[in-house]
Amino acid sequence: MSFSKDFLWGGATSAHQFEGGYNLGNRGLANTDYLTSGNRQNPRRITLKLSNGERFDAKKSFHGISIPEGAKGCIYDDTYYPSHNAVDFYHHYKEDIKLMAGMGLKCFRLAISWSRIFPKGDEKEPNEEGLKFYEDVFKECKKYGIEPLVTMCHFDIPAYISQTYDGWLNRKTVDFFVNYSETIMTRYKDLVKYWLTFNEVNILHDYECTGTTKNSLDARFQVNHHIFLASAKTVIIGHKINPNFKIGMMEANFYWYPETCNPLDSLRRIELSREWRDYAIDIQVRGAYPNYLLKYFERKNINIHIQPEDDDILKEGTVDYLGFSYYNTSVATTRVNADETGGNVISAIRNPYLKDSDWGWQVDPIGLRVILNDLYDKYQIPLFVVENGIGAVDKLEDGKIIDDYRIEYFHDHFVQLKKAVEEDGVPIMGYTSWGIIDLVSNGGGEMDKRYGFIYVDMDNEGRGTKERIIKKSYGYMKQVFESNGEDLNIRGEYDIYG
Repeated sequence: MSFSKDFLWGGATSAHQFEGGYNLGNRGLANTDYLTSGNRQNPRRITLKLSNGERFDAKKSFHGISIPEGAKGCIYDDTYYPSHNAVDFYHHYKEDIKLMAGMGLKCFRLAISWSRIFPKGDEKEPNEEGLKFYEDVFKECKKYGIEPLVTMCHFDIPAYISQTYDGWLNRKTVDFFVNYSETIMTRYKDLVKYWLTFNEVNILHDYECTGTTKNSLDARFQVNHHIFLASAKTVIIGHKINPNFKIGMMEANFYWYPETCNPLDSLRRIELSREWRDYAIDIQVRGAYPNYLLKYFERKNINIHIQPEDDDILKEGTVDYLGFSYYNTSVATTRVNADETGGNVISAIRNPYLKDSDWGWQVDPIGLRVILNDLYDKYQIPLFVVENGIGAVDKLEDGKIIDDYRIEYFHDHFVQLKKAVEEDGVPIMGYTSWGIIDLVSNGGGEMDKRYGFIYVDMDNEGRGTKERIIKKSYGYMKQVFESNGEDLNIRGEYDIYG
């Protein structure tokens, strides 16, 4: 058993990091449009105005920041907002898709901007200009035999919904989202087969993702419930629109190795996995709240509003496949003051057996195989690696980017991906690397942290020509994609540089 002939090799992007054109085509503002640039030393900020007109800048923080109630997003003329133009896929999509096709891509994961289809979010009728833009993008993909994989909501939410309805805390937002998802699935039913409802659904806690200023535990899990409900309803409706649709969930995958054979470290690993990962998968794959989460609600005195019909909706609206992002692993320990390092969304405990990336994220190719086996053993549905990659500082010298470190990273991960398929028998639908083309970093808001195989001439403040330049790794990925993962060998130079 090797990679199937229809294995979906490709790359992934998000609208707010890649698309641009924030004020074109009648698009409305999204919460992500209020996120400033930043870097490792200076975190991104959310710019807001209070009810008394006072300017309020809040540092972006995954664990929640105190947003004053009544605060509304505000764009300041003296501030750079990366999402507004991003790397301008809006105007470069034909060129970009042609470059992807030249790499042998079979699948392009992209997100639709909700506020481009429904500018305020609560309208009955969609914005035709927005619908036409994505229709043109999908047709361009099809011209080259590339399958679109569409994320319906990749962190962004229409700002009007946040400011008028308190975002996902309001059950009305479920209906707004379902109207949006039904609209796009109906419009693109013959152009798109593969869908993801929400990006990294297990970590949707921040104001810019949820649209609510409340950050209590009750609010967090009420928001979660509404999102799970919206996803389940979307799955149910989607299968009626086109029975051939494959509609999945997407979670940020976290995995912890117990630091020692101390039983308390193993117990800690289970607790962390349930808190940060498993509960979201259990609800969307198994269709019910797991007992450990209900007991957690009891211990913490968490009360959320669940209507009688919700249980049946969650049960009926289970997903067809499990998509996930994978960047790093961590260590579960009961030690206090353990050495921390970087990681996707949440920091990790340093593992002495692993090396760090430029951003301190520990590189663990074998961890990908471990996670693939772990997820399939637990859930027994097809898996899809929809994000994986390494953020690095690339140097453009004499018109070339020699990114051998990126080639080594992907080679090592592909070896483990292949073993998971061939030796372990894990059914994997596809693999899309993060940032097929350089895009704005979500965490830091900078361009210096580059993931792509195609360089974009742009700096941290949006200055540059936005010219696309292929990197050395482009040639390696072309070799892997066109051989369907059979040829993983690293060679010296590739055809792109002679």
